[in-house]
Amino acid sequence: MVQKFVVWFNEVDKGDIPLVGGKGANLGEMTKAGFPVPPGFIVTSTAYKHFLDVTRIRPKMETALHGLDVSDSNALEKASKTVRDLITKQEFPRDIANEVIHAYFKLDTGLMTHAHVAVRSSATAEDLPDASFAGQQETYLNVYGEASLIEKIKEAWASLFTARAVFYRTTHKFDHLKVAIAVPVQRMIESDTSGIMFTIDPVTNDKHVIVIEAIDGLGEMIVQGSVTPDHYEVDKASLVIRSKAVKLQEKKMIKRGHGNAIVAVSKKDSAKQKISDAHIIELAGIAKKLENHYFFPQDSEWAIEKAKVYIVQTRPVTTTGTQVQSPKSKVKSEVIVRGDPASPGMASGPVKILSSPKEIHKVLTGDVLVAEMTNPDYVPAMRKAVAIVTERGGRTSHAAIVSRELGIPAVVGAKDARKFLKDGHVVTVNGSTGEVYRGALSKNHETHVPHEPHESHEKIMTATKVYVNLAEPSRAKEVSKLHVDGVGLLRAEFMMAGIGTHPKKFIEDKKQALFVSQLSEGMGTICEAFFPRPVIYRASDFRTNEFRNLKGGKAYEPAEDNPMLGFRGAARYIADPRVFELELEAMKVVRNKRGLKNLHLMIPFVRSPKEMLEVKQIVAGNGLPRSSNFELWMMVEIPTNVILIEDYLDIGLDGISFGSNDLTMLILGTDRDNSEVAHDFRETDPAVMWAFERVIRACVKRGVTTSMCGQAPSDYPDLVEKLVSWGTTSVSVNVDSIDNVRRTIADAEHKRVTK
Repeated sequence: MVQKFVVWFNEVDKGDIPLVGGKGANLGEMTKAGFPVPPGFIVTSTAYKHFLDVTRIRPKMETALHGLDVSDSNALEKASKTVRDLITKQEFPRDIANEVIHAYFKLDTGLMTHAHVAVRSSATAEDLPDASFAGQQETYLNVYGEASLIEKIKEAWASLFTARAVFYRTTHKFDHLKVAIAVPVQRMIESDTSGIMFTIDPVTNDKHVIVIEAIDGLGEMIVQGSVTPDHYEVDKASLVIRSKAVKLQEKKMIKRGHGNAIVAVSKKDSAKQKISDAHIIELAGIAKKLENHYFFPQDSEWAIEKAKVYIVQTRPVTTTGTQVQSPKSKVKSEVIVRGDPASPGMASGPVKILSSPKEIHKVLTGDVLVAEMTNPDYVPAMRKAVAIVTERGGRTSHAAIVSRELGIPAVVGAKDARKFLKDGHVVTVNGSTGEVYRGALSKNHETHVPHEPHESHEKIMTATKVYVNLAEPSRAKEVSKLHVDGVGLLRAEFMMAGIGTHPKKFIEDKKQALFVSQLSEGMGTICEAFFPRPVIYRASDFRTNEFRNLKGGKAYEPAEDNPMLGFRGAARYIADPRVFELELEAMKVVRNKRGLKNLHLMIPFVRSPKEMLEVKQIVAGNGLPRSSNFELWMMVEIPTNVILIEDYLDIGLDGISFGSNDLTMLILGTDRDNSEVAHDFRETDPAVMWAFERVIRACVKRGVTTSMCGQAPSDYPDLVEKLVSWGTTSVSVNVDSIDNVRRTIADAEHKRVTK
């Protein structure tokens, strides 16, 4: 076959893994065999290799990975980022781009029209019978437009070197640079329901049953394990439904605009069976045909759009033959929590509760890992654990699949596991029955109940986080000892004012490194004091009159009659990104060289979604893309932020924080610093309260964190009660208000629970 940069699904089959990877080969194989696969094409491994040849970055990649100790999580993350940055910062070769864009415009209709597509990874060592850890590389949904597609292909190439993928290949003895990657581009199915199916019971290895799991909405949430799916079992021979377990689903992912949104499922629909019996039988029939075609048990992803069934990928089941270590027998011990059996066996160990992948370093060899759900970033910790327990997910979730691959017991969908299981307490996990027992079980099932550790109740604990506003690095160590959950607003301006010279003067004098060093020192002092609690750095929002006061400032700043509504915030970064890029460079010093990954970024005074998108591209282009350990926030301080909140969220944000002072002034048309009209300034005005509620509720639906920074929560207890009732996740206050606001929040949360 002629080696091309782009091939269509119907041009390849299972013999083309070196060219299109395991996933791509299976998509081609299924298309040729007549299975209902959404149309698409594949950017081949030849294109990836050509990219490496043209850019000549292989030697630098080898240097970054040489001698890497993957058990050192900091070194692993650093090497991973170095290689990914090498890839994403290169120019995309024009000859590859031409083929990709030509194919993209032909997709679906053959006309020059834009399509929404899913961009998937297909590594040449992925989805093979002996190497199938799912999710090592990235998938991007609802990609729209040729420019976005080109960027996502480059990001997919870079995802070959995520920390988890590097870890996996090293432990499986794959040569990093001999593993190539292809990128399938597939018409996006806007699925009403979606799920996964196995042609063998993945827990018991019963070959006579087909297991189907289903959720409402796009399928990403079932793979993540963020919702617990319906579970159906079908007799393989007769295609008769054996059993159905319908689960409550409170949220789902849907396509919205050019992005995805997580929305609530109505109470009426949340308890319904996700797909009809007819679709269960139709899917089982397709699953049976897939196994017959491949002569091997299959793990397939499916989607239903407007009643039509599609298969979006399939791979071999690699855990067949795993020895079931314990039968579904009753054990005489207290059951603490119950869930669904996900990986067979029984193991005991101390509980280690994780709230995010950032905490994987807490897990020691022999622990029982407990989390809401897992994703590929948890894998290094999962390898150390003797058992896994998750609150969400089904037998086809990430936690279940990886636990079976590792051969350790797992229980999934164990509601409130993190509430009833306590850090350090010894428990036994029975992955065959879905039960977690108190104490360690001996061989004859005797139970040992450890001493209950004393729990301190001195501090008031609240679900709503209480952050602190901070500007002075000199106070960081002292303030960090207070009962505070992190820094919700680290102002750039005070640190820059402390440096004293206008940043552009540093640039003109070619002393950028000195500016970066001084700024990163202040950032680092604060991040180190609060580590691992988050620190949200608000990028510079000097108004021109303030910038002019810095040494050399008059040479760079215009004189404005109304600087509040002038050249400030995001607009500055776009007009001339050089100063903003120095700030980003300082952040990279803190995060990468000092290893303080608790530092995140917030963008102030954004006038339009287009501005936010352009700033986001600058941030990513400077080596700080959003990830599981780097969050991008936006200030909400202009009425347009409130009115168009959904459009801003579509761009992709991890958090918003209200700049309540500016927002109140701009909504009410009142300058709080002008004594003639300041009496009308009030954050509890009904118009302002409406704005707060509108934004918070939109963010809650999308799973985006919300915060209120400023004086208002300190001054208005009634406002705090409203914020809690609407679902805000945090407030950020001045140091002197921390304890009072915490008590106010505790009272508000108590009222809400006892209503």
